[in-house]
This record gives sequence, structure tokens and C-alpha cells, in this order.
Amino acid sequence: MRILIAEDEKALNRILIKQFTKLGYSVDSCYDGESVFDFLAGAEYDAIVMDVMMPRKDGFEVLREMRSAKNQTPVIFLTAKTEISDRVFGLDLGANDYLIKPFSFEELAARVRMITRDSKGNSTNIFSVGDLTVDVKSREVKRAGQKIELSAREYSILETLIRNAGTVMTRDRIESSVWNYDYEGGTNVIDVYIRYLRKKIDDGYDKKLIHTVRGAGYILKEGE
Repeated sequence: MRILIAEDEKALNRILIKQFTKLGYSVDSCYDGESVFDFLAGAEYDAIVMDVMMPRKDGFEVLREMRSAKNQTPVIFLTAKTEISDRVFGLDLGANDYLIKPFSFEELAARVRMITRDSKGNSTNIFSVGDLTVDVKSREVKRAGQKIELSAREYSILETLIRNAGTVMTRDRIESSVWNYDYEGGTNVIDVYIRYLRKKIDDGYDKKLIHTVRGAGYILKEGE
């Protein structure tokens, strides 16, 4: 998944980048509210972790503008404010969750998993298509009960596909979900990883799950 961190405390920003990257997320970050819109103009995010008190534009104003523009990207607010009225105000603006500083990273990661699975209509951390299951908490992948070992990049692409199961994903969209702004590769890299995934996910099974939509991209769904 690709997430955006908007936090003006640079030390905390760096820690969050490091920890989410360790979990396999593609992470972009900025230090002020105005920059959030620059990132949103160039990419789609599965979640935004955003401080309330930021320079140039605070988190409340950023969220208000996002929701007014019909951008429904899930948002978790981080704040040192403890007043209930502030939390209520943020939630009423359209925030998906609220975490008060100081907090444990484990709790923040769990809340990110919660809001992203909720946004996909999933009630658990496990996504499935046919006999393929992906546990996004443990990053365990199984088909027909057999565990499948994937590289970090293979897993990230598979997670993107299964979170959007039944939807055609263009190469650009997959790339945007898996790599951050520092990536300088090309969409042909997606084709290479899809071949790797097919060998591990589909080879040996009558029903294929990863399908090519000619001229469009790829889709994860049960075979005909």
C-alpha cells in the first residue's frame, strides 16, 4: 500500500517513514499542509497519516478541502491536543480515526490496517479471491492452504491486486501504489513482477487468478 505522512516534526516524520517502510508500505512524506495537495495531485494513496498542527495549512483545513473536493482517502489525525471537542471536530470533518501523541507505532499501524480494510469493505485483515488468501497483518499468502513465499515487491503488488480484486488495474496505477516518488523505473517492471507472481500463484492450478486485460492492465479474479 502507498501512504502519505504529513508531519512537521521532522524526527517523528523520519521515524514513521522508517517504520512503515519496514512493514512493506510505499511511503511519501511532507512537512506542511499545503504540500499534501501537491502529493495528492500526483498519486493515489491508500491512507494519509496527518498531524493537525502544521505550518502553511493545518490538518483540519487540509481535510476540509479534501472532502469538499470529494477526495475520500482515509485519514488518521495525529495530535497533541487532548480535548474531546478537537477530536469530535476532526471526526465530523471526515477523519477516519484520531490518535493522540505520544502513541505506540504498533497501534498506529493497526489503525492504518483498520481504516484501509474498512475502505475496501473488508471486516478482517484477510483478503481472499477463490482459494487465495492474503493476511495483510502477517503478510502471509496461501493458496489452497499452501503457504507461498514472495519477495517484498511481489507481495506489495499482490496486495494491491487483491485489495482491488475484480477491478482492472493499469500498470501506472499498480506502480503508483507500490513505489514512491523516488522510483525512476518503468511500467515494464510491473510486467516482470506479474510473471513472477503467476509462477508462484497460478502455476499448477487449473483456475488462474491473475488475468491480463489487453491494452489496459491486470485484474485479480477467479478464472472462468
